[in-house]
Amino acid sequence: MRDPYEGIPAPAKLNVTSKDFEDGAPLPVDTTASEGGKNISPQLSWSDVPKGTKVFYVHCYDPDAPTPSGYWHWSLVNIPAYVNSLDRDAAKNPPAGAITLRNDNGQREYMGAAPPVGHGPHRYFFTVYALDAPLDINENTTATTAAFLARMHTLARGSVVGTWENK
Repeated sequence: MRDPYEGIPAPAKLNVTSKDFEDGAPLPVDTTASEGGKNISPQLSWSDVPKGTKVFYVHCYDPDAPTPSGYWHWSLVNIPAYVNSLDRDAAKNPPAGAITLRNDNGQREYMGAAPPVGHGPHRYFFTVYALDAPLDINENTTATTAAFLARMHTLARGSVVGTWENK
């Protein structure tokens, strides 16, 4: 399966990590919407931030969802530049000034992994963008539109990828 960011240029690479899971490893069950899950957003940190960064944009995207457009699980836009990490469950208490967009379930919150039973493992890209300007959006902007607008302001981008499968 291909990288959903292949072909979308980013001038520099952010180093994105999580204390809750390793890149390429399964997500903790409580960060999922599957049986036993609690929809708790995982802890995220980023470094190697380029000079000129004004805000960050964080999202969780599943490119393996059985739709033509994947599935947006979480979008947090215009995070102040002084923030370089999000605590576990930060989706319920985002940084001041940040805007939470609707996920593909229509809610302004984090929705954990919940792929269809038997569909195989899915990848969940927790991606952070360093932007040179806040995005001119509001809470009714779609996650897809925010990702498109971010292209014009991206100084750097990085992801940490978790996996999940419902058998």
